[in-house]
Amino acid sequence: MDRVLVLDFGSQYNQLICRRVRELEVYSEIVRCDLPAAEIRKRNPQALILTGGPASVFARQAPAPDPAIFNFGIPVLGICYGMQIIARMLGGTVTRSGVREYGHARFRRTGSRLFAGLPESMAVWMSHGDSVMRLPPGFTKAGSTAGLAIAAMADEPRAIYGVQFHPEVEHTARGRDILANFLFRVARCRPGWTMRSFIAEKTREIRETVRSGRVLCAVSGGVDSSVLAALLRRAVGPGLVAVFVDNGLLRRDETTAVRRLLGRRLNLHVVDARRRFLARLARVTDPERKRRIIGHEFIRVFEAEARRHGRVRFLAQGTLYPDLIESRSAFGGPSATIKTHHNVGGLPAKMKLELIEPLKELFKDEVRRLGRALRLPAALLNRHPFPGPGLAVRILGEVTAERVRLLQEADAIFISGLRRAGLYDKVWQALAVLLPVQSVGVMGDERTYENAVVLRAVTSSDAMTADWARLPDEFLARISNRIINETRGINRVVYDISSKPPATIEWE
Repeated sequence: MDRVLVLDFGSQYNQLICRRVRELEVYSEIVRCDLPAAEIRKRNPQALILTGGPASVFARQAPAPDPAIFNFGIPVLGICYGMQIIARMLGGTVTRSGVREYGHARFRRTGSRLFAGLPESMAVWMSHGDSVMRLPPGFTKAGSTAGLAIAAMADEPRAIYGVQFHPEVEHTARGRDILANFLFRVARCRPGWTMRSFIAEKTREIRETVRSGRVLCAVSGGVDSSVLAALLRRAVGPGLVAVFVDNGLLRRDETTAVRRLLGRRLNLHVVDARRRFLARLARVTDPERKRRIIGHEFIRVFEAEARRHGRVRFLAQGTLYPDLIESRSAFGGPSATIKTHHNVGGLPAKMKLELIEPLKELFKDEVRRLGRALRLPAALLNRHPFPGPGLAVRILGEVTAERVRLLQEADAIFISGLRRAGLYDKVWQALAVLLPVQSVGVMGDERTYENAVVLRAVTSSDAMTADWARLPDEFLARISNRIINETRGINRVVYDISSKPPATIEWE
């Protein structure tokens, strides 16, 4: 099938570009921004997209693509930094003194195949400081904003384009149409990448990797690992060893719920490791240390299970792209580390099992689509995301059995309340966070000095950006009263109204 390569210049949201292309049923993959032209040619792409990124083209070691890509004769689209590096490399002028734009802007297009059939004026999303001030030879201006003379450029004969705004984000109203024009009008791509084709491709890859071996699948009961287990069962059949680890950091009654949801589908092996994990986390307060400890302990438990089941060579994890992009650049680009995920940067350097991560280029909503294609039940696929390190990264400060109990109680009241109010499926994710502070309260005419809990609920489509959910006041008041009245040790409840960015969905 036709393939589009996305050259990674380090934007935290460059995977959105890849995702938007796949939504249009054209296969795309992310590669290093400096991948040699010979390697790019081997992959036979139909088009190239250069992403945005945090660097300036004036930086001493500004990332740049192999110049030979502009001589391939295939369409190229540069976004934000991608536009600037194209302009600089092909003889245009980029300046630091241009107008800085961040947020919404009004874009006025001129003639170009890139904007064919679109309104003359469109809402777009900007995030840049450097600007293109003089076009490279052969280019024409394709659009502008009130503060930026050159907001888009085009070399129509060579099919090389640049846009200063971000068509991949939802804030650019016609961004999908712009990308569709690039793919279908300019690059002449043929749609054909679907979840059915993904299943066929990954099934083949897994079988070629595992051959006659066995795979231990880390099952948490969440959407990602459950979909992964279903995919593995299709690929290796009886070669699948599904293991669920109760690390003492799960939601209340989670082991029972997982048995109910997956017991009939998988021969699930449950490991009680509660004491082990809590002992290793004693007196640890730094969130990065928590993640690394939990990642290491999971691997050691899985290695022990592999020995117990015999001839298990591979470990499969339900790692997704947001896990990778926040932990490190998933494809070797210059993306910044936001936080270490226990199943990415938190893994030990030396492992006795070989890692398989078939879902690592998918977003959560794509995994749910994959689960539906694999015919998993809606009750499982609609569960909210839950972090691999569990409640350890929702307990700020030291993790103890008593603090876990407090958070489990508060979380259970919040989640069950959302379900009863018909709000659970209207938010992307909801959680409770136990703070490392105590506050003064009054209960039964007596002074209390107890713990504070934060409630958080967000709306999102991909977990890369999120907004806080506007839950009804009366609902929040009812849940707050229940948590304080029913959970001994908590006397204050607050609601988090931060978006992502600048915050993250989880607190640690």
